[in-house]
Amino acid sequence: MTKNLSSQNTQYGSTPHGGKLVERLLDGEAAESWKERSRELKSIQLTDRESSDVEMIAVGGFSPLAGFMDRSDYESVRDGMRLGNGTAWSIPVTLSAGREEAAGLKTGGPAALRDPSGELLAVLHLEEKFEYDKKREAREVYRTEDEKHPGVAALYAQGEGLLGGPIEAVRLPSHKQFLDHRLTPKQTREAFALKKWRTVVGFQTRNPVHRAHEYLQKCALEIVDGLLLHPLVGETKSDDIPAAVRMRCYEALLESYYPKDRVVLSVNPSAMRYAGPREAVFHALIRKNYGCTHFIVGRDHAGVGSTYGTFDAQKIFEDFNPGELGIIPLNFEHSFWCNACEGMASVKTCPHSKENHLTLSGTKVREMLAKGELPPREFSRPEVAKILIDSYRKSPVLQ
Repeated sequence: MTKNLSSQNTQYGSTPHGGKLVERLLDGEAAESWKERSRELKSIQLTDRESSDVEMIAVGGFSPLAGFMDRSDYESVRDGMRLGNGTAWSIPVTLSAGREEAAGLKTGGPAALRDPSGELLAVLHLEEKFEYDKKREAREVYRTEDEKHPGVAALYAQGEGLLGGPIEAVRLPSHKQFLDHRLTPKQTREAFALKKWRTVVGFQTRNPVHRAHEYLQKCALEIVDGLLLHPLVGETKSDDIPAAVRMRCYEALLESYYPKDRVVLSVNPSAMRYAGPREAVFHALIRKNYGCTHFIVGRDHAGVGSTYGTFDAQKIFEDFNPGELGIIPLNFEHSFWCNACEGMASVKTCPHSKENHLTLSGTKVREMLAKGELPPREFSRPEVAKILIDSYRKSPVLQ
């Protein structure tokens, strides 16, 4: 009897946040109908980040959101990291408009959402228009009002008003890159089920994977069934490594150093906010929607400069009740190669002094790559380093 009950309750991966995937992508006649009607609608020109947000809402990556936040959800998330109904959520997902643009839009009616090139992406069913305090959002979400912070700068560049309401997407943004790796939450969940993975750990990255990252992932793989390597390929800072370069690094690494049946590589189309602790929770919830049961949180997750404390992104998970997030954070210390241990380690496992640890600053690594010098194998796999050296030679932006 116990065996049959266990079999009936088998679940591969996690339950989506809020209980079910909320997908807002139309197909067939419904999509064609809105394409025709959109010619008569007021249009809203989206930024790259807003286009990414439309895509994430459309495929269910932002479940349980069905659109852009109204005032109640926005203020509740900004001030308390919960939606208006109490569901945990840490980052406002909003659509802005200038005062004049907002005045020309009618609540209760549809508006056409167009990507930066003018192509129709979705229809917004506008329920509410409201103004907001940008500096208060900066303080609460980013912990700084400094416009040098990239997330704060993006916030200050937005219009004075916010537009709230559900969307219906008629298509996803056009992409030319990573077409084989653009799996929706539904598709990653199907992949996990085929592999019979009950537990899956997600790894967020906007950087190439070096030995320290590899160590964290493989430690996690010792306790779960599979790894979702889920690099973010939406909008990032101009001096971040381009997504195409990072993807080549991931593919080279997975080809030689990971068991092929234990890893799924898929891209995350959302944009970076650089919101540190709040974004760590945001990234965890997104991975929960993609089917992950666990999520790796390292040092200064989604941080920039010295805005956040080294382990603030781990501590913030303590602000939620047990089980409230529905995904298990795996907290890791800084890892490194220890010459005395003759292997990768962290301060939790290594008893030796710092003189035995191989650590390189980001500045030092960039200098080596720009000169065509391979970092030590203990720091970076040579296959990855060679791809980065080639990119540094071709791109003055990275130097």
